[in-house]
Amino acid sequence: MARVLSGIQPSGDLHLGNYFGAVRNWVQDQDVADAYFCIVDLHALTLSIDPEVLRRQTLDAACVLLAAGLDPQRCTLFVQSHVPAHQQLTWLLECTATMGELRRMTQFKDKGGGQESVRVGLFTYPVLMAADILLYDADQVPVGDDQRQHLELTREIAGRFNHRYGETFTIPSATIPKVGARVMDLQAPERKMSKSSGSPLGTVGIMDPPAEIIRKVKKAVTDTDGIVAWDPAGKPGVTNLLSLLGAATGQDPTTLAEDYQRYGDLKGAVSEALIEALAPLQARYAELQADLSGVIDILRAGSDQASSVASSTYLRAADAVGLLRP
Repeated sequence: MARVLSGIQPSGDLHLGNYFGAVRNWVQDQDVADAYFCIVDLHALTLSIDPEVLRRQTLDAACVLLAAGLDPQRCTLFVQSHVPAHQQLTWLLECTATMGELRRMTQFKDKGGGQESVRVGLFTYPVLMAADILLYDADQVPVGDDQRQHLELTREIAGRFNHRYGETFTIPSATIPKVGARVMDLQAPERKMSKSSGSPLGTVGIMDPPAEIIRKVKKAVTDTDGIVAWDPAGKPGVTNLLSLLGAATGQDPTTLAEDYQRYGDLKGAVSEALIEALAPLQARYAELQADLSGVIDILRAGSDQASSVASSTYLRAADAVGLLRP
């Protein structure tokens, strides 16, 4: 059975892009793979965040993932900072990666903006991401289009390490979800749905109540010709609505256009499908929030399981580079 590893930042309310592009696919992965899923709280420190907010959002992310269907009996769910090997292996990999490689990372260029005061962690976090993946000998890593560059860096670092010190790491492959992999902003369909850089009306949170979902979808940008058609280049707004409808119903979004003649009908169907798809998750989330001690116990057990695997990999890498065992 292949091993799958993926992670998500505790950045607050998750949105449809997170859910359809990643989390829902993780639920499927846990039945066909040895699955490890990580809440990457260390990555959240690359930007300014209040300590209490970070703690609350980390626990909240765990509740969302469990509500979405992750089952601790079928996968390993843990918090990144609870496994010390992540920080330990990062240093070994930072001594393997190059400045040139990190300078080419497009997300650093976007978020750093050429500022001198940008945090060093924002520059080096792709190496921490590489450690996240390599610690678990992951064969497959589900990633969105915007993360492919980071996975390629992971593969490059692992290959270089193996060449220098002998076969140490498994070289992972990317898996890209076909449906709903790239959910776009409802107000600016040329860019990905994002809580940090998107528009409030364009980002649908998975905890949004039905009335809010209806309001946002109703105001979604389309175009002026009134024709419902799958055309990513010419009709990005309509195509995004069809993609959401396909993701929510499990149907092929490229053929759904044939069922609708007017934008209003399409938007009504999208709202209804999203509300129906999210209702069970929202109900389960409320139950988990009422028993946070149980969620903490799940995370503790998951971190213990993850640590047993990660510490073994770290020691293998430490031995390879010549560090003396304690």
